[in-house]
Amino acid sequence: MNLAYLLIGGNLGNRSANLQNAIHQIEKNCGKILDLSAIYETAAWGLSNQPSFYNQAVSIQTNLEPKALMEQLLAIETNMGRIRSVKLGPRLIDLDILLIDQLILDTEILILPHPSMEQRRFALLPLAEIAPNLMHPILQKTIQELLMHCSDQLDVQKL
Repeated sequence: MNLAYLLIGGNLGNRSANLQNAIHQIEKNCGKILDLSAIYETAAWGLSNQPSFYNQAVSIQTNLEPKALMEQLLAIETNMGRIRSVKLGPRLIDLDILLIDQLILDTEILILPHPSMEQRRFALLPLAEIAPNLMHPILQKTIQELLMHCSDQLDVQKL
């Protein structure tokens, strides 16, 4: 069994319904949902001329190996109608793996821990809500510590 922490988000369509649909699909296809953060609204990061995002952290218990989990999440995105056209652009749904247990992994399909999560308040804030004492396996700091030292100034509001 693996314990995985995901970040789900999107900024197109009915954002709340899309998050709920993604959660349902994750539970159906990936593993048991253990915890959910509140939903947070965030200005777009990286490519700012687009609608704001809804983001939510999710922890799951899964039998899937990391690569298989990533492939399943990509399939869920596709099934929900995600079209990849512009890097960091608008999207109906985005499913990212932030951490799996204390794994460190660098493959073509997946890098663990997520390579830029410590630079993104919109990822750290919901993750800190459900796992504040979780240790980043490379930086050796808790999620709460990473959040306190995050230089990202984008506005992140709990809904």
